[in-house]
Amino acid sequence: MMPLLAGVVVQDDGSSSSVTSSPLETLSLSPPSLSPHSPWVRELKSDERGLCLIHLLLDCANRVASGGSLDPANAALEQIALLAAPDGDAMQRIASHFAEALARRAIRSWPGLCHALDSARVLPLAEAAVARRHFLDLCPFLRLSFVVTNQAIMEAMEGERVVHVVDLNASDPAQWIPLLQALSSRSEGPPHLKITGIHEHKEVLHYTAIRLSEAAERLDVPFQFIPLVSRLDNLDIERLRVKTGEALAISSVLQLHSLLATEDVGGHLRKAQRIAPISKLTLGEFLEKDHLANTHSTSAESAARPPTRIQSFLASLWGLSPKIVVVTEQEANHNGKTLKERLVEALFYYAAVFDGLDLTVPRQSVERLRVEKMLFGEEIRNIIACEGLERKERHEKLERWSQRMSMAGFRLLPLSYYGLLQARRLLQSFGWQGYKVKEENGCFMMCWQDRPLFSVSAWSCNQ
Repeated sequence: MMPLLAGVVVQDDGSSSSVTSSPLETLSLSPPSLSPHSPWVRELKSDERGLCLIHLLLDCANRVASGGSLDPANAALEQIALLAAPDGDAMQRIASHFAEALARRAIRSWPGLCHALDSARVLPLAEAAVARRHFLDLCPFLRLSFVVTNQAIMEAMEGERVVHVVDLNASDPAQWIPLLQALSSRSEGPPHLKITGIHEHKEVLHYTAIRLSEAAERLDVPFQFIPLVSRLDNLDIERLRVKTGEALAISSVLQLHSLLATEDVGGHLRKAQRIAPISKLTLGEFLEKDHLANTHSTSAESAARPPTRIQSFLASLWGLSPKIVVVTEQEANHNGKTLKERLVEALFYYAAVFDGLDLTVPRQSVERLRVEKMLFGEEIRNIIACEGLERKERHEKLERWSQRMSMAGFRLLPLSYYGLLQARRLLQSFGWQGYKVKEENGCFMMCWQDRPLFSVSAWSCNQ
């Protein structure tokens, strides 16, 4: 299947053009003027419609970023609505989520409207849990992360009698039941396993505690679960109560990026309203090679003013002297200063995600629609529509996380070849065609085709 964004060029001024021959060549790029009564609109092929939506999204982002009257942004959104659809093909579904995010971004200067809309869209805890379960079942990324994390912990804890695992987001007992099974089969007998689970909802921790306690009893593994009700950004490290003689492991699955949020609402928003120049590059090239200057500009900006909260948090973890810290994060750059920068990066990234879902999950799947709306759609909205402390989805690439971990005193602990084999066997056993796991400099990249989407890395203390 041709990548969703292949054949599109992003110009230095942020506009886009097609490099293929199609009816879109007759369209003005500022943007095309569409009408629901235009017969050729209904006759567009999927690829042509996708290119048109990309043109319109980029133009809409320009209009939203420029500020001022909402009329230009409204006109662009009306045109996107003619082609986008939440139940259409992959590009139509992506466009519908980005259009909603851009609409919310456009009304940021009306706090009353924003608050009213946001208060009406709070996702119930049960629905969020269902969406996360669907993500676990439909996409391999969480399962791969769990397998690799557990194997790394098993190897680091060889011979230890008391193992203490701190889970920075204890929302899913599915991660730790296989670890209990592996520990129960150790030749020298299982260690005493203590898991401290952190989550902001007490009900989630209660459910996780029950499931893990039942599994531990069934497997005859000495076990203790310590619930810690807290958001990660408010976590008091002293409450972890790591005792002398405990071998400590820390697991972070898609959590650390939320600590990059800063309070620079005013200045950050003013900068976000400027349009960043974007190098001329085909989207297809970026999707396949993950180019776009390899994030040097974003990394340089982040390095110039490092978020003190994340550095303080990592330094606190280092102070606990863990034997191993395993980090899973999105392999993406969604923390740029400008709206256009984040939109283009997110468009590339989620195009690959939706492309994978399109080829592995039926179009009519209700579960897939829930994942796209409740997980990916919410991430897109946060990346595009929010600023300051509200913008939690600040995904950055492994290169930047490696810099942060090193600055905090950690050293890279290469993941084992056996862990790589386990991950690849998992893909084969579930029949996930098109997904891959690759080793890069001791870390693992979880990919759709050759595009890395998530990374897993392991770290130990430099002591």
